[in-house]
Amino acid sequence: MTELKLKVVGCGDAFGSGGRLNTCFHIQGSAGNFLIDCGASSLPGLKHHGINTNDIDAIVISHFHGDHYGGIPFLLLDAAIYGRAKKIQIISPPGGEQRISTLLDLLYPGTSVLEKLNVEFLEYCAGKVSLVEHFSVEAFEVIHAEKALPHGVRIEIEGKVIAYSGDTSWTDTLMPLSDGADLFICECNFFSTKVTGHMNYLELEKKLPEFSCKRILLTHFDQEMLDRLDRLKPGYLTDGMEIMV
Repeated sequence: MTELKLKVVGCGDAFGSGGRLNTCFHIQGSAGNFLIDCGASSLPGLKHHGINTNDIDAIVISHFHGDHYGGIPFLLLDAAIYGRAKKIQIISPPGGEQRISTLLDLLYPGTSVLEKLNVEFLEYCAGKVSLVEHFSVEAFEVIHAEKALPHGVRIEIEGKVIAYSGDTSWTDTLMPLSDGADLFICECNFFSTKVTGHMNYLELEKKLPEFSCKRILLTHFDQEMLDRLDRLKPGYLTDGMEIMV
């Protein structure tokens, strides 16, 4: 079975706590490669790590907040300026094409971007498996800002399963989302602070024995979490980390 290589381009929160970049995970397999989320700082992060953005086949978006999809206009602008010919798929909750088109118009008015590219916008919905060229995506509704259409995603590629919670408060949906996954990336924004829409570690810690995934790694830390890394039982992501799945 092929090993997948996951590069953590960014794993920070919306505020860059600890100097971490916004969420962006690059997965490389034998048949292709893709991003999970593409936050506002993703393009410089990808270039910093020597990842050729023209080779990226697809981007999977967990929800419509800038620290999770705000980097897409910059990535597409870069692709248009430098003459990318290869198709790129953008897989998101409903409305991705309109939102990204609007962002491009706001950030770079009068600049032709989408017209120069072969972009295929695909939408997923909870409870269904979406098949794309190199992998499948199953989406699960989670608890975060409702207007951002938050989802966790379960991606199967080359016989491996990577699950990602997106941003969410605790929800029992995380169990089927991560069931048997080779890797489950779980947001845990706070240590003890309780806020609707984000996880806190003390709550998650009680649930850890119930997970059936092979490995769980935490992400999306604020300063409260960064100050308590020595108290965390699971592993956690850091910018630049490379993981074999």
